[in-house]
Amino acid sequence: MDTKILVLFYGYGSIVELAKEIAKGAEEEGAETRIRKVRETLYPDLIEKFHVPLDSTKDIQEVNLEDLKWADGLAIGSPTRYGNMAGGMKTFLDTTAPLWRSGDLYGKPVTFFTEASTIHGGHETTILTMTTYAFHFGMIIVPLGYAIPEISSTNTGGSPYGSSHLSSKKDLDENEIKIARFQGKRIAQVARKLKGS
Repeated sequence: MDTKILVLFYGYGSIVELAKEIAKGAEEEGAETRIRKVRETLYPDLIEKFHVPLDSTKDIQEVNLEDLKWADGLAIGSPTRYGNMAGGMKTFLDTTAPLWRSGDLYGKPVTFFTEASTIHGGHETTILTMTTYAFHFGMIIVPLGYAIPEISSTNTGGSPYGSSHLSSKKDLDENEIKIARFQGKRIAQVARKLKGS
């Protein structure tokens, strides 16, 4: 049986690049992947004021609840907003009550990723804010720990909590890519074991 991994994100720029690297890692492990985005919830005047690059994700489909049901494992990512997940991600997660009632996500593994513009900008707290949903759904949280040396040697992005990016740098660096790929492989491995294939 094929292992199916959903990589779900809100945002633009480096969070999208992290999502793609996580998906590549899962695919290297033999998983089938879907990358999906969360709908933009900013007011139109703020989209214009902040120059939100909506076109940069136009080729990525918006997520729906069927995508979550389809997946054997999930990777969920959001940029930090004052140490918390972005409102767009929270708005989407708040719509998943039907899956909570049906138990469709119970026992599925999930891992988290983020980006922030400063080293102490809330990478770890943002991941922690997303994990509360996993507790309520009875999901299995899959952290990275210190299984690869890049987590101990990076001063930009990535921790035992999950992959991340220091977005004051434009591009993902080598360590960030390795950590994201490892995260994709790890969620695919855990999902496969739990699925029993």
